[in-house]
Amino acid sequence: MTIEKRLLPLQSVYRHEKERPDALFMTQPMGGADVRTYNWVQTLEEARRLAAYFKAQNFEPGSRIAIMSKNCSEFIITELAIWMAGHITVALFPTLDAKTVGYILEHSEASMVFVGKLDVWDEMKPGVPEDLPRVAYTLAPPNDYKMWADVLAENDPIDDSPLREGDDTAMIIYTSGSTGQPKGVELTFNNLGFTNDGIQKVFDIDTNDRLLSYLPLAHSFERMAIENVALYTACQLYFAEALTTFVNDLRRARPTMFISVPRLWLKFQMGVFKKMPPKKLKTFLKIPILKSIVKKKLKKGLGLDATRFAISGSAPIPPDLVQWYRDIGLELLEGYGMTENIAFSHCNQPGKTRVGYVGNCFPGVEHKIGDNDEIMVRSPATMKGYYKNPEATAEAITSDGWLLTGDRGEIDDQGRLRITGRVKELFKTSKGKYVAPVPLENDINNEQYIELSCVFGSGYPQPCAVVQLGEDFRPKMKDKAFRDEITAAFTKLREDVNKEVPVYERLEFIVVAKDEWLIENGFLTPTMKIKRSVLEDAYGPQLDAWYGAKQPVLWED
Repeated sequence: MTIEKRLLPLQSVYRHEKERPDALFMTQPMGGADVRTYNWVQTLEEARRLAAYFKAQNFEPGSRIAIMSKNCSEFIITELAIWMAGHITVALFPTLDAKTVGYILEHSEASMVFVGKLDVWDEMKPGVPEDLPRVAYTLAPPNDYKMWADVLAENDPIDDSPLREGDDTAMIIYTSGSTGQPKGVELTFNNLGFTNDGIQKVFDIDTNDRLLSYLPLAHSFERMAIENVALYTACQLYFAEALTTFVNDLRRARPTMFISVPRLWLKFQMGVFKKMPPKKLKTFLKIPILKSIVKKKLKKGLGLDATRFAISGSAPIPPDLVQWYRDIGLELLEGYGMTENIAFSHCNQPGKTRVGYVGNCFPGVEHKIGDNDEIMVRSPATMKGYYKNPEATAEAITSDGWLLTGDRGEIDDQGRLRITGRVKELFKTSKGKYVAPVPLENDINNEQYIELSCVFGSGYPQPCAVVQLGEDFRPKMKDKAFRDEITAAFTKLREDVNKEVPVYERLEFIVVAKDEWLIENGFLTPTMKIKRSVLEDAYGPQLDAWYGAKQPVLWED
């Protein structure tokens, strides 16, 4: 399916409504085995009814309408209606604390908020101003707000198909706030049109493809690669119901393009290892007569037997994990981007991948390495700017349009990019040497027992690492035999890592953290990246004792 260059979102959906009115578009789980499906006529009719409701509120043109919900069909319909009515979407991560909710709603000057399915609504609700109008989605927690079904029933659909200018702001996406207050990134309809043009040139998604939406739609990665792609190509969009039903959700969708984050790719691998130990699997994959059978069975068990493109993004992924998926027949493609360019920058392309690299630029994107090895990118995907923050915008974008990513990297002779860390994450040891933590963390995260790691040690002779065990291993932490096994494995891990790095980067020790790192306790961002400053503050008071212990592996008690 060939998409016209720079076709904007509303133009696309009106075309699908006209050309494919009865074609399946969205499949929404409603609990149990029940699902609700939407074709293009139904989707656009509900969007037009909601647009009429917005118009009746007499909001100023360009008003911000907030959405607080897990991913669902009503989120997509609301966004279309917001655009039709001349307004701007502000989506909030469904795991934020009340303080951050309040900050975003106040900073964006939201005129209304839609509340959907949320697991932590009681924690989020105090951040919503009492006088802010609210509408509840069908699957929202119990409330006394105006209901979605009532809004649709009370409003006749607008009778036209309004369009928006390319330079209009379509959405404000607030950064996940790994450092400081989140900033509101203004993204335009032209940004969306450009990104889809590039995705089509690389992946050629069409109406026969299927996508599963489960990573937060408040994040640019899911917005660009799932929602945006579905709106342009008219492929089928499925939603996940819950973590406990995820395997069934995957099998229902059988996605042809599946996008995830490193932590979940690791969990999928751990799930395979529970049924088939790594050594046994490796043996089977070496036997020609069993190899193809085992690969097919594994992918089917994961719900990825129909997957043409498997993509990882949002955070660095250990190269060994990428290679493992290749070994079972899934060419896992790592991508790279920022909220500030709607996650559209680089991606490995089928047949051109290099493990450990995030690939070549997407079509129409330029890149170069600047001062301090900082990655700089330039393209029509770059944001309009930070909402109400021209000073920060000027610091992020040069006068000739280069976006300063804050990431450090290097480019190989085929134009493929490797991320080597964050410019501001470099720290200096007491020996005066600078250490980049991310490459060390990538090496550590290759260990099968480890889910996440954080390397620090500013002002100490050598760096150290604190690690979180994988989900299946944490319940065994009190068992002495298991501790002995882990201590031996991590002693070897430390030795192996230290053989590959300069003397000044060698790890002094590895500590096994007792507490789980979660979004809820502030150790992870909503996109499951570590909050380095929070971890450093949490473990900093224990560093003197740990360094003084002179042990290669320690357990936090």
